[in-house]
Amino acid sequence: MPVPEFNEIKAPALQFFTDGKQHKISEIYSVLAKHFNLTEEEQNEILPSGTQRRWHNRANWACYDLFRAGLLDRPKRGLYFITEGGKKVAAQKPKLIDRDFLMQFPQFVQFTQATGTKKSAKTDGETTHEEPDAATKSKTPEELIASAYQMLHTALKKELLELVAKMDPYEFEHLVIDLMVAMGYGGSREEAAQVTKASGDEGIDGVINEDRLGLDVIYLQAKRWQQTVGRKEIQSFVGALAGQQAHKGVFITTSDFADTAVAYAKKVPQKVILIDGDRLADLMIQHNIGVSKSHAYEVKHVDGDYFDPE
Repeated sequence: MPVPEFNEIKAPALQFFTDGKQHKISEIYSVLAKHFNLTEEEQNEILPSGTQRRWHNRANWACYDLFRAGLLDRPKRGLYFITEGGKKVAAQKPKLIDRDFLMQFPQFVQFTQATGTKKSAKTDGETTHEEPDAATKSKTPEELIASAYQMLHTALKKELLELVAKMDPYEFEHLVIDLMVAMGYGGSREEAAQVTKASGDEGIDGVINEDRLGLDVIYLQAKRWQQTVGRKEIQSFVGALAGQQAHKGVFITTSDFADTAVAYAKKVPQKVILIDGDRLADLMIQHNIGVSKSHAYEVKHVDGDYFDPE
């Protein structure tokens, strides 16, 4: 089964602590992974940030919410035990303990208000609360950050492709040169500009050094198209590579490739890389071509070694 939402973890986590003992968070990972029948692959799934396992992140936040509601206590970071209040709730055996459930506990209400989880707004002289939607309630803060980042990333890619589509051929050629240089090909920008010229051969738009010494070259074909690139165009490009006795080629388009084109490129003896519009935009963002940094948010966590050196 997929990794459960962190709200789904809280009830079984609370039941686990009914033995009255103190438990490390690492025990929760292991015991509840068996409870949810998680595979090794599911347990090791990494968050988009690449900094933590999704399973660990959600289990951590599940226990943290129970702690903030006063159902668990924490003598030190990463170590929990059940409180008297927690025992009473566990005895009721609730099927789901989500944040709405925890709002019955004053400690948790204070926590959400202090952290801005529940926003207050005044309407007609009365204070009301903006409730987060269901999707927001089921995600940990790290997952919310990742989701927001992905939304911004997708919108940026769409805007980039719209702007690239309006470029003239000369501007698009310069974009391709800038991208290849940023990715480590062609040496300097000036060197790349010299070697990236139309060769006069059908199916080849230009060539660029693979390294600064020019030990090998890469042949380029760039299409600022709206329509899908088919097998015919890739076949023509591969034929042009063969005519140059070339072994490597990159075909870039602002649109996409037909499945037949992708399949054909995979089986030819030459190494042909296909870059469609979606990947082109990704590479532009990754290598800072046509984009600049807007905001940076640094997320920090408590240094356990500082407070508990042992």
